[in-house]
Amino acid sequence: MHSMFFMETNSQKKKIWEYPIFSNPNYIATIWLLLALLSAWKQYATDKYNNYLIFKHVYYHSIEQLSLYKEYPELYFDHNHYGPLFGVLIAPFALLPDVVGMSLWNLFNVALLLWAVYLLPIETKKKSLILWISAHEFLTTALSFQFNPSIAAIIILVYVFIDNKKDFWAAMLIVAGTYIKLYGIVGLAFFFFSKDKLKFIRSLVFWAGLFFVLPMLLSSPTYVVNTYIEWYERLLVKNNENVYLSNMQDISLMGMVRKIFHIPHLSNLPFIIVGLLFFGLPYLRINRYKDFKFRLLLLSSVLIFTVIFSTGSESPTYIIAFMGIAIWFAIQEKVTYLTGFLLVFAILLTSLSPSDIFPRFVREDFIKPYALKALPCVLIWCRIVYEMLRLKAPEEIG
Repeated sequence: MHSMFFMETNSQKKKIWEYPIFSNPNYIATIWLLLALLSAWKQYATDKYNNYLIFKHVYYHSIEQLSLYKEYPELYFDHNHYGPLFGVLIAPFALLPDVVGMSLWNLFNVALLLWAVYLLPIETKKKSLILWISAHEFLTTALSFQFNPSIAAIIILVYVFIDNKKDFWAAMLIVAGTYIKLYGIVGLAFFFFSKDKLKFIRSLVFWAGLFFVLPMLLSSPTYVVNTYIEWYERLLVKNNENVYLSNMQDISLMGMVRKIFHIPHLSNLPFIIVGLLFFGLPYLRINRYKDFKFRLLLLSSVLIFTVIFSTGSESPTYIIAFMGIAIWFAIQEKVTYLTGFLLVFAILLTSLSPSDIFPRFVREDFIKPYALKALPCVLIWCRIVYEMLRLKAPEEIG
C-alpha cells in the first residue's frame, strides 16, 4: 500500500512538471515581461530610479559634449561607468518621459535575454527551466534598471551565432558589448568554435571601426576620443574604489577572500592568473570542441567567470552568473545529490539572500559584509571546469 502511494505521488509530480506553465517557456517569459514592467513602475512611483537617470544623461551629455564621468549631483548621484557607445543605445529611451523610457528600457533588456534563451539549441522544457531558475535573480537586476540582462544575452547570442556560423553578427555583439561595458569582450572565449576564423577577425575589425565612429554622430571626433581616455581613467579609479572592505561591490572571489580574512590590499592578480589557468585548461581538449555538452558547459563557465572574477560585480550583476548556473543545471543528464545541492545552495545564498526570506541580521552582518553571494557561483564554476575536463566522448561511455 505504501509503495502504491509513493508510485502515485511520483506520477503526480511528473504530471505537475508537464503542465504548460512549467514546460512551455512562453508562460515564464510572460512573467519575466510583467516583472520588468512592474519593477519599472514601482521604482518610478517610489522615486528609486537613479541608475536610469545616469543612463539617460549619457545621451544628453554626449550631445552637449560634457564629460560622461564627472559627478552631477543636481541630476543624479554616483558616476556613469559606461562607454560612449551607450549614448547611442540609450537615446530612443532617453527622449521619452521617464516612466515610459524606463519601462521600455526594462522590456528591451528582458526581451533580448529571452530571445537569447529561446535560441539556445536545447529542448523547450529546458529553456523553461532556465527561466524559472533565473526569475528571482532577474527581478533583482530589473529593479535597478541594469544593462546586465543584455550582457548575459550578448554572451549567449555570441555563442549561438558562432555555433550557427553567423560570425559577422557574433563579432558585432562582442564589439558592442565591449564598447558599452567591457564585459562583452568575454565573447572571444568562443573564438575557437568559429568555423571561419579569418572572417570572424575581419568582422571584429569592421565593427570596431564602425562602433568607434558611431558616437561621433551625437558629438564630435575629438570629444569621443577624449571620452574614451576619460572612461579608461574612470574605470581605474572605480577598480580601486571597489576593493574597499566596506564597499557593497566587489562581490567576487577576490572580494570574498578580502572581506572574510580582512585583507583590503590583497592583490587580484594571483586570483586572476589561477582563474584563467583553470578556465583555459578545458581548451586543451580540442577533440571535445564538437561535443554539444562541452560547448554549453563552456558557455556556462564564461557566464559565471565573467562575474566571479570581476571587482565591479554587485548584486544586480549576478543575473549573468545565474544564467550560467541555470544552463549548467538544465543540461545535466542526471541530477545527482551534488548537482541538486549546488543548485539549491545557489538559489538560497546567491539569488534569495538579498530578499526578506533571510533575516535582516543574516543579510547585513554576514552575507553582504563577506560577499557570500559569490560562494555558490565559485563552487559551481569549479564543478563546471571539472565536468569539462572529465567529459567523455559518447564512444568512451559504456
